[in-house]
Amino acid sequence: MRKYLALAFCLVAAGLTTTASIARADTWPARPVKMIVGFAPGGPTDLIARLLAQNLSAQTGKNFFIENVSGAGGNIGAVRAAQSAPDGYTVLVTGGNLTNNVFLFSHPGFDPLKDFNAVTLAAATPVVLAVNPSVPAHSVKELVDLIRANPGKYSFASPGTGTPPQLVGSLFAHALKLDLVHVPFGGGEPAVEATVGGHTPISFGALAPALPLIKSGALRAVAVTGKARAPTLPDVPTMAEAGFPEVVGATWTAVVVPAGTPKDITAKLHDMIVSGLAQPDVKAKLAAMAYVGIGNSPEECTQFFKDEMATWGKVIKDAGLHAE
Repeated sequence: MRKYLALAFCLVAAGLTTTASIARADTWPARPVKMIVGFAPGGPTDLIARLLAQNLSAQTGKNFFIENVSGAGGNIGAVRAAQSAPDGYTVLVTGGNLTNNVFLFSHPGFDPLKDFNAVTLAAATPVVLAVNPSVPAHSVKELVDLIRANPGKYSFASPGTGTPPQLVGSLFAHALKLDLVHVPFGGGEPAVEATVGGHTPISFGALAPALPLIKSGALRAVAVTGKARAPTLPDVPTMAEAGFPEVVGATWTAVVVPAGTPKDITAKLHDMIVSGLAQPDVKAKLAAMAYVGIGNSPEECTQFFKDEMATWGKVIKDAGLHAE
């Protein structure tokens, strides 16, 4: 008799839990939702976060607001998000710093897989390999041959140590055994400006700051490092098409929540973000920043994080990179 009573109690408890879960998803969000960005306003992660927040606010009628918590390459914001209550009212909008900083910093303060639950990879843009027009190379092969013929003479600019473009540049140099000097700058715009000025003849950077300079002829795009050609540069080949498939990488923006956030809330947030990414105005605004919406599943996003850590952890170790 006791066994049957215990079984009945478990079934009732399970039913109550399911009912509570459905009710929780139906009522969320009941108050404003904070979206933490680990960088100062104005950068690509911040701009994409604001675009998502605006769309989520419109969908729910509740305020999704941005809190910029910059410092330590995004670590301070990530730690604050990781330590927040897992109740669906704190979201972290992040980039490659989430997966790269565990290798760049000895004590980043968070674990990207244990401290967060992935929601979705929201958007991505390829890294573009560009050169000053005075550089006598019009293809990746010609550029590789030029660097090999002049060891130590050529340098490449990047937005900074540990950024996705810099890591792609390091992968390029190490995979092809090139004596290529890295010159870090404090952002994408000063990096491409240095290449336009001829001070740093080669640039690995996000597409957005380089695009108008490429269109005007101030920079020459040699290749993009995405798996497909960039819609805004349809005539520029991928590194794979140029004969160097091992050099691939992108600048991306993802959405995660603190570990332990209810799965039903995470699923609802995911579905709303994916719905927003499909809207024409959101697509257009992302395209203006040279980004493409992704919107993969939480499981696919988690696997993406694992793949990024496997790839760039090795690059960081091989290049001996440190951000401290």
